[in-house]
Amino acid sequence: MTTALIVLAAGMGTRMNSDLPKVLHPVAGAPLLIHALKSGAGLDPAQTIVVAGHGAGAVGETARSWDETARIVLQEEQKGTAHAVGMAREALDGFDGDVIVLYGDTPFIRPETLEAMQQARAQHDIVVLGFQAADPGRYGRLVMAGDRLERIVEFKDATDQERAITLCNSGVIMADRATLFDLVAGVGNDNASGEYYLTDVVGLARARGLSATAVTCDEAETMGINSRAELAGAEAAFQARARAAALEDGVTLIAPDTVHFAHDTVIGRDSVIEPNVFFGTGVTVESGAAIRAFSHLEGCHVSRGAVVGPYARLRPGAELAEDVRIGNFVEVKNAILDEGAKANHLSYIGDAHVGAGSNIGAGTITCNYDGVMKHRTEIGAGAFIGSNTMLVAPVRVGAGAMTGSGSVITRDVGDAALALARAEQVNKPGMAHKLFEMLKAKKARRDKGEA
Repeated sequence: MTTALIVLAAGMGTRMNSDLPKVLHPVAGAPLLIHALKSGAGLDPAQTIVVAGHGAGAVGETARSWDETARIVLQEEQKGTAHAVGMAREALDGFDGDVIVLYGDTPFIRPETLEAMQQARAQHDIVVLGFQAADPGRYGRLVMAGDRLERIVEFKDATDQERAITLCNSGVIMADRATLFDLVAGVGNDNASGEYYLTDVVGLARARGLSATAVTCDEAETMGINSRAELAGAEAAFQARARAAALEDGVTLIAPDTVHFAHDTVIGRDSVIEPNVFFGTGVTVESGAAIRAFSHLEGCHVSRGAVVGPYARLRPGAELAEDVRIGNFVEVKNAILDEGAKANHLSYIGDAHVGAGSNIGAGTITCNYDGVMKHRTEIGAGAFIGSNTMLVAPVRVGAGAMTGSGSVITRDVGDAALALARAEQVNKPGMAHKLFEMLKAKKARRDKGEA
């Protein structure tokens, strides 16, 4: 049976106290909405519908950055979850399959949990995702009779007996398209909030002789984000799981609590990650690499045996081949370093290609920006770039070539050539003493208030 996703993402998120729509606040470098879409992607959905409201333009752009085929429908007035689902009816006209309703502010539902719901759908008309709550609080309660779900009751409308139930509703629900929208059309708003609750479809389904059940998951999967504090809690929860997974996969984390992962970080086994390393999005580190303390990586690829840091920064487009060395206070951006190349100290390598076995001396800068455009620097295999060399792109230093320390290289350097580009040194005997005496005398006059 094919499946479609409806992701509810229309809320303003008043408690966030933000101009940014709630579902666009990030966890692990990705908006909450992207996390929800990633969860649903495990079902290989035939269609994805995102119901947007506040900040619909930005919400739609974000959704399509993940799935360019996603359709955005607008809920201009937020009248409840059933009303929001109803907004997707027209977009799914003609679709013949199951529909699962997810929430853009609930980022951690595992694909395996949704697959369990899909399996349960083979036996029941309606499947709801529930969880055993440590503190049920104000969650809606699932009223069960054996394996049958009788109804869902919101906390505001629950009796004391119903409030004693600890099996709670996540809001995630699955049914075939025709059944879901038929039930949604029958939902009323005669309740304490005057809203159209999606949860009411279970009672309507049972009244019509349809079967319903609940699949359960860990409470942590159902974490919803409504405030900055909850956003911080979600970040902490994600990081704890990511660190545990990395350790389980054979990665050495010397101080796990100090390492920050992105939602898509990939690290091979037998890599070593030292304390206080930050991974932005788009990072792959191959097996056996070492990322030393206080380094920051984003949008880059680090090959086997490479060493990065300490205090290094790899920016988007940095590609390090095997056994490359990037040392302290070195920044690399949009550059390829071939096997065995080294930049060990205090350098910037941007928009460049560094050949195998080359050595980049301390203080070297590829001057890649002319104020309007970026230009590339090419450094051949086995080249030796002297300390404090300025390579003014576009420029090429040939294989086996060398630049003298302090040089400003503005023209191509041939293979095996030595390039020197600095003013001739001039020594003036005794001049330092005379200059110091002049400066001291000037300072003394200034201190006395003289001109």
